[in-house]
Amino acid sequence: MLRVAKLFTRQLAPRLREALADTPAVLIHGPRQSGKTTLARVVGEPRGYRYLSFDDESIAGAARSDPVGFVSALPPKTILDEVQRVPEIFTSLKAAIDRRRAPGRFVLTGSAHVLFVPALADSLAGRLGILQLHPLAQCEIEDTRPRFLDTLFRGRFRTGLAERLGGELAERIAAGGYPAALARRTAARRRAWYRDYVEAQIQRDVRDLARIRSLDALPKLLALAASQTARLVNVAELSAPFELTRQSIHEYVTLLERVFLLERLPSWHRNRMSRLVKRPKLHLRDTGLACALLGLDAAALREDRESLGALLETFALQELRRQASWRQKPIEFSHFRDRDDFEVDIVLEQGPLAVAGVEVKAAASVGGADFRGLRKLRDMAGRRFVAGVVLYDGSATIRCDDRLFAVPLRALWETPCRAGACAAGAARPGLLNVELHAVRVRKAERRTRIDHEGLHADLAKR
Repeated sequence: MLRVAKLFTRQLAPRLREALADTPAVLIHGPRQSGKTTLARVVGEPRGYRYLSFDDESIAGAARSDPVGFVSALPPKTILDEVQRVPEIFTSLKAAIDRRRAPGRFVLTGSAHVLFVPALADSLAGRLGILQLHPLAQCEIEDTRPRFLDTLFRGRFRTGLAERLGGELAERIAAGGYPAALARRTAARRRAWYRDYVEAQIQRDVRDLARIRSLDALPKLLALAASQTARLVNVAELSAPFELTRQSIHEYVTLLERVFLLERLPSWHRNRMSRLVKRPKLHLRDTGLACALLGLDAAALREDRESLGALLETFALQELRRQASWRQKPIEFSHFRDRDDFEVDIVLEQGPLAVAGVEVKAAASVGGADFRGLRKLRDMAGRRFVAGVVLYDGSATIRCDDRLFAVPLRALWETPCRAGACAAGAARPGLLNVELHAVRVRKAERRTRIDHEGLHADLAKR
């Protein structure tokens, strides 16, 4: 079962403190109810920041009517919440920063992507640090310190054991990562929260960003997108149920991206590689939201293997994105597919010289065919390829070929155990050191039907 605390430690907090030490204004943007306000106040108020929210219409009205006077009257350190609602103040903020260019003057939060708000991006260019806060990662829910991304880019997964997630996996997917939803005591109440959340997002933030004719089509479009999560974008299929043009559907998808409800994951390609499929994949930004839109609870998800597979891929992508958001080195995300149907669910690039691939499986075992796309990506990336991983709901971490590994899904968010730190039968499951538990590894290999010799023979034929 999920262990849900009342106040979560957000791993982005150190990045916010660092930015405030050398940047005049810092924007925390991300979806509503992801914890932006809480993070800004937890970090800012002990340092003397005063909090003002533009969700308060009296404050927003005062700022719109006299932006110059409003900004000039602000305290030396101020948190301005939901700034996308009052774009009129951006020029005044720029002028105030230029008059006194001290670090840490303003903390801004916004529920619309800054790159889609030109007035903000243009006015504060060079003066604004930008941080993205996602809904809670699994490691934030569990209060663990995972090392998955570090290990992936080092290409050094150690053979070991972890307890299978089993039915817990569907529970985590269906619960999602929004703090307010996780605070609900039952799954039914969480689903109700997500449905209300979508309605509020569209009626408030989407309406603020654009005046569109068919506002009522957006919840239906988002539900349709949820049914196609982890699939290549198909505008024709998305537009079929609506009396809307493909261009209108494209614009609506862009709007939903702007408020962090869904994303288009680009394809990994190089110009000289003409056989690669260059269409993006569609993913919802949170699987709890997706399950609510599809009417799926954990029990239904366990029975519907097709939906489980697609939502698990989205779940793994969003967990990796959330963990990447607080790292110093940026990571680029994409997917890989060519016209011969070789594919990799998630491609990660760290700088110009490191490419890694992650394939996601709901099964408790892996075979040679599961590494087919990773081997092709390894060949195409050449020396840049550092590691490929098949994440699966098994129990053994095993090296299966050159730079290719099978790794249990829970390794995404659990803290790896050091040698001797995890004893057999420990109450809290974790990765076990192979030198101490070689017998358990061999049992896990039999239990999950991972055949080393067969696997290597199969890979050698491909």
